[in-house]
Amino acid sequence: MTKQKSILITGCSSGIGLCCAHELKNRGYRVFATTRKAEDAAKIEAQGLESLVLDLASSESINAAVDELLKRTNNHLYALFNNGAFGQPGAVEDLKRHVLTEQFEANVFGTQELTNRIIPIMRQQGYGRIIYNGSLLGIVSLPFRGAYNASKYALEGLADTLRLELYGSGIEVSIIEPGPITSAFRKNAYIKYQQNIDKDHSFFKVNYEGMEARLKKKGPAAPFTLAPEAVYKKLEHALESAHPRAHYYVTFPTHLFGTLKRLLPAKGLDWVLRKVSKEENQTER
Repeated sequence: MTKQKSILITGCSSGIGLCCAHELKNRGYRVFATTRKAEDAAKIEAQGLESLVLDLASSESINAAVDELLKRTNNHLYALFNNGAFGQPGAVEDLKRHVLTEQFEANVFGTQELTNRIIPIMRQQGYGRIIYNGSLLGIVSLPFRGAYNASKYALEGLADTLRLELYGSGIEVSIIEPGPITSAFRKNAYIKYQQNIDKDHSFFKVNYEGMEARLKKKGPAAPFTLAPEAVYKKLEHALESAHPRAHYYVTFPTHLFGTLKRLLPAKGLDWVLRKVSKEENQTER
């Protein structure tokens, strides 16, 4: 690249966000890697990246981070990669209202609030790239992931709508849809499960025991798991192509289930998804 471009990436404490931050810095971008915790931001700074504290569940934190970002960049930003998110496991009937609210505050409401702060900057400069990190689970649903499924379906709707609304503005909108990727996602999901799900009083107690084993398993818990670099390759295309795609599938399961959703009737797809869930959680009622 002949001219340095700046990008804001959320959720950079580990996994996809951290990988993409380093890859883009090496490619010549000015990267602002955000994390929810100040101690994680300090670790990232020590790795040679610029970092900001940004908690997607807090409007105050979002506004403070954006204000600081724009101060450092003289009110310019080439791209935003909405990567930050977490997963709340649990059967839908076991999810209390505040648990669903917490899931959506970070994955959906905070993500879109941040995006809406950035859009006027991009409109003013006449260009920009907005990329959402969606999920296979925003295309199909799996049992015991209802809160996360719903949040990623919501992101799909926002991204698709925003792409239509921003047509002709010079701002391109894409969504990347990974399947299983190596990260700390399962570890963090297990913490949320312990905090918010009352296994002992649930109809799905037996199922949860199988799910716990999957969440605590060392190494990849699903077939066809790829490294975060697989997401980076799609992000690079979305940032640099003259014609970025609206949707980027990552991993074989995303391609497979994206195709099955188009081809199978709902009950047929449900049968496949129940079978997948039974196998990954080792048991089912």
